[in-house]
Order: sequence, then C-alpha cells, then structure tokens
Amino acid sequence: MFVWGAQKKMFKNKGRVIRGLEEYAVLTVATLIMVVGVYAFKFPNNFSFGGVTGLAIVLSAELPVSAGTITFIINMLLLVIGFVFLGKGFGIKTVYVSVLMSAGLSLAEVLFPMRQPLTSQPVLELVYAVVLPAFSSAILFNIGASGGGTDIIAMVLKKYSTLDIGVALFVVDLVVVLASCLVFDTTTGLFSMLGLLAKSLVVDNVIESINLCKYFTIICTDPEPICKFITEKLNRSATVYTAEGAYGHNKKTIVITIMKRNQAVELRNFIRINQPTAFIAITNSSEIIGKGFRGFH
Repeated sequence: MFVWGAQKKMFKNKGRVIRGLEEYAVLTVATLIMVVGVYAFKFPNNFSFGGVTGLAIVLSAELPVSAGTITFIINMLLLVIGFVFLGKGFGIKTVYVSVLMSAGLSLAEVLFPMRQPLTSQPVLELVYAVVLPAFSSAILFNIGASGGGTDIIAMVLKKYSTLDIGVALFVVDLVVVLASCLVFDTTTGLFSMLGLLAKSLVVDNVIESINLCKYFTIICTDPEPICKFITEKLNRSATVYTAEGAYGHNKKTIVITIMKRNQAVELRNFIRINQPTAFIAITNSSEIIGKGFRGFH
C-alpha cells in the first residue's frame, strides 16, 4: 500500500509539472504574439489605444527614450506596486508575462529597428495592431494570466476601492487616446480611438470562441450505444434520465452531454448513422465549469 501510495503521488506530481510546462509554453507563445503586434504594427504607426504601450508611444514622442524602453520601465514600476499592495502571490503568471513582454520589446528594438511602418496601408496595420495583441490577451485571460501593465492597476483598485474597474480603465485608455491627438495628429488620434473600441470586442469574441462547447440534448429509445460511444470513444460522460412523450406517451430516454466542437461532430455523425430516429438539440455554450472543463484539472 505504501509503495502504491508513493507511486500515485509521484505520477500526480509529474502530471502537475507537465501541465505547468504546457501552461508556460502557451504563456510564452501568447506573449510573443503580443510583442509582434505591438512592436511591428502599434509602435511604428503611433497607435495609442490605451494600456502601458499606448502611454509609452505618447511619452516617447516627447522624451528622448524609445517606446520599448518606456514600456519596460513602466511595467517594472507597476510590478513593484503589485508586490507592495497585493503581496507576493498577486500573480506569478502576470509577472512572467510582464517581464517577458518588456524584455521582448526592448530586444526587438535592438535586433529589428523600425524607422517606418511595414506598409503604406494604415487601416491594414491597425487591424493587425488590434487583432494580434487582443488574441494574445484572450489566451492569457483564459488561463488565468494577464499582460501586466494596467491590469495590475485594476487589481489594486479592485482590492482597495469600490470603483467600477472597467470604467476606470476605459477612462485611463481614453485619456491616452486623447493625448495622442495632441501629440501626433487628428488622424492618428482617430485611428487610436477606433483601435480602443475594437480591442475589447475582439478580446471578448476570442475568449468566447476558445471556450466554445456544444451542449447536446439527445432524445432516443436506445441510449446504450450512444452512451458507450460518448464514454469509450470520446472519453466524456453524460447524464441519462427517462421521460415520456406528450403526444403518444411513449417512453423515451434523454441523454445530456457537453463536449468540444471536434468531438461534437463525431457524436452527431455517430447518432445520424446508428440512430437516425433520435432527436438531437445542439446549442453553443462558452462557459462550462466543471471536471474536464474549466476550473478542474
């Protein structure tokens, strides 16, 4: 028993290490995507739609310091603020992402100096300046991390005040956008305003798309093959209960299950082939919390 308990603990610890490595690999890739979006498309066009990088762009126009260096300085100061007001446990993932992003931007300025935008199409570049960082932010938020910066301010405000955090951060971002109109020109300011409005929409849609699952309600007369396919082939589970039809009062079985989109296609095709008389209702759900989904490992 002792040996089995030790082996079980060892495998459990090994699983945690593997999950941790996978998580930090995702954090690294998402952060590098953000670095590319900010450095290659946001910085050269002076798109200042909020956040630390937006503020850095405005300040770099008035100071003899690059936007990447200013971003690094502000992020490090905010990390210190985070540790002071939130303690050591305020988010190791956020610290990792914040340091990696700041270092990545500074390194990019040395290795790939950009004197002008990549293209002569500002609208095209605005799309990439919004989509790449927003896509990255959505991935980070989805695994319990953030890009640092103003997110740290939000965490401090949430702990020590009753302010509406979303409104407070939007006001800060709006001030940065308005400042860009004064520092640069009206066109750049309008592009920045458009980017600010688009950013939140893209983040919300990407998060919803990442978490999207299919909720099945299956009404049939022979649930056994369906349940066997769900548990053995798809490695999922289901809830089964009996029901009665309102018209013919025939006995029916209802199977409820939830799964990812690729598994949903397999299940739908299996039912169509093996039980064509079954009634299937499939709905989308972007927030599933429980074993096998978010919140459990």
